Amino acid sequence: MNAPLAPWASWPQRSRGRRRAEPAAPTRDDFQRDRDRIVHSTAFRRLVYKTQVFLNHEGDLFRTRLTHSLEVAQLGRSISRSLALNEDLVEAIALAHDLGHTPFGHAGQDALNDCMAAHGGFEHNLQSLRVVDELEQRYPDWDGLNLCFETREGVLKRCPLALAQRMEQREPGGVGQRFMLGHQASLEAQLTNLADEIAYNAHDVDDGVRSGLLSLDQLRGVALFERHFQDAMAAHPALTGATVKRQLAETIRRMLSAQVYDVIDASRARLAEAAPEDAEAARLLGPLIGFSAEMKQASADMKRFMFRELYRHPQVVATTEAGRQIIRDLFAAYLSAPAEMPDDYAQAADLPRSVCDYIAGMTDRFATREHHRLTGQRLFPQAD
Repeated sequence: MNAPLAPWASWPQRSRGRRRAEPAAPTRDDFQRDRDRIVHSTAFRRLVYKTQVFLNHEGDLFRTRLTHSLEVAQLGRSISRSLALNEDLVEAIALAHDLGHTPFGHAGQDALNDCMAAHGGFEHNLQSLRVVDELEQRYPDWDGLNLCFETREGVLKRCPLALAQRMEQREPGGVGQRFMLGHQASLEAQLTNLADEIAYNAHDVDDGVRSGLLSLDQLRGVALFERHFQDAMAAHPALTGATVKRQLAETIRRMLSAQVYDVIDASRARLAEAAPEDAEAARLLGPLIGFSAEMKQASADMKRFMFRELYRHPQVVATTEAGRQIIRDLFAAYLSAPAEMPDDYAQAADLPRSVCDYIAGMTDRFATREHHRLTGQRLFPQAD
């Protein structure tokens, strides 16, 4: 452990444990083992070729799901250290939180959800849990990574009540129970969820300007960005004549720091006031990790701007629509000809779910190549 833990932190020796008991490791605690299992998983390696906003073939310098996950882990560890929470658990959740994401980002998720409408639907948080619980095949005696309850709980950020009830039947007292009881996740899970928001607000701004789809002038219309842009210019007069790259980097650095310090200060005050006895007591309270009211509004304004000006930009929509088409075509092709998939997927009892698992695990470029192999179409010719 890198620092003393607060009473309300998730202490590894008080973990609710794994679904299958294992002997303790001689040099690592359980949350550290979880982190290491995630890093060595097949699904984690695939994140390097999965879309964040811009598709893999559109440029080597844009964020991917892997770099996003690393940025979330870095931010999460920094915040958790200041709050005396468990850094290793935060890192494990951060590195696993996007393992279930489809190729082609949220467009791929939406397309796969449409394909699965008659078969239980698709949601990437649920798929991330499915990956670590079932789909990874690395151990001789079980499927999945057999992670601790606390890591699995952090991966499952949201869950419909009906599904939570079914999960509770299969795993009494498991990760679905809190959605039925209205309890919170651990403080570390709350923190990681917020670090995720801070990370993509910053790096999507960076990628948006790098792509040419956003300009500094547009961003200066957003209060969160403008405030820190002005501060950067005042602190470093030479930036006035510098490149947009330098101006943007310094502004984003300040914007990130302001959000991190705000979370630390606001959360520290809530924790001091609530003073939960331990991690279990903290779950029974309202959310304790979060922005101040002012920063929460500023962050929401930034998200609305990004949704309007970047995520729904015609150029982004055009490329992601091609991604949707690839997902739809692949689903139809594999459903009608399962033998086109590897045997362990083709022979599964629940074929639609198996097809869904196979497609969700693909990288952007593998999905593109498979689509060309099966249909003869080249929707992203530059990707080949």
